[in-house]
Amino acid sequence: QVQLVASGGGLVQSGGSLRLSCAPSVTFFSFSSNAVAWYRQGQGKQREWVATLTSIGLTGFADSVKGRFAISRDTAKNTVYLQMNSLKPEDTAVYYCNVPVKSDYDNWGQGTQVTVSS
Repeated sequence: QVQLVASGGGLVQSGGSLRLSCAPSVTFFSFSSNAVAWYRQGQGKQREWVATLTSIGLTGFADSVKGRFAISRDTAKNTVYLQMNSLKPEDTAVYYCNVPVKSDYDNWGQGTQVTVSS
C-alpha cells in the first residue's frame, strides 16, 4: 500500500495539546480521493484505531479520544491533521497514519512518538 508519513509528535504535559500531520510519500496520492485513519500503539500494548476521515469528510473516533481529538484535511497542502487536546498520560504512544486497514496489516511506517507527562 501507499506509505503515509506521520509527524509532529513530541513531549507535552497532561492537559496540553499537539497537532500531528500526515502526508503521503508519493505525489499521486490525494486525500481528496482516499480515506485516512490514525492508529496508535503504546509500549507493550496492542495497536488500536484512533480516528478516520473519509474522502467525503465523514469522521469517526474511538471512544477513548472522542470529544478531545479532531481530524481535518488541508486539500491545498494534501495533508491530514490530528488535533489532540486535553491530552492524558494514557495517550502516550507511537501514532501512525495510514489508509484504513484490517487487523492483520503489517506494513506500518515509522510513526511519530507522543509522550504525555503527568
